[in-house]
Amino acid sequence: MSKTSSVYTRVEPEIKEQAEQIFARLGIPMANAINLFLHQVVLRKGIPFDISLPPKKPLDYSALTPEQFNAEIEKGIASLNEGKLVSSKQVREKMQRQYNR
Repeated sequence: MSKTSSVYTRVEPEIKEQAEQIFARLGIPMANAINLFLHQVVLRKGIPFDISLPPKKPLDYSALTPEQFNAEIEKGIASLNEGKLVSSKQVREKMQRQYNR
């Protein structure tokens, strides 16, 4: 049997509990799941999944003051005047690419 080494880390209790529940349903002890993760890091020479920031949330115009709303409208008009246009088709295609990852 190969030698083993211990890894100690601190995690949020709620996350640990949720992960333990999922691993229990999968029949995998947490130590094995962590070991699998580390093996994948070595095999892939990096994190074995994409890490990215969530998409920017759309601006909630109902929460703006009249002054803030007018400022946003002015920004939009300035963008139009500068020729910064995006068609609805381009937006749709970009959204489909994001959600099909």
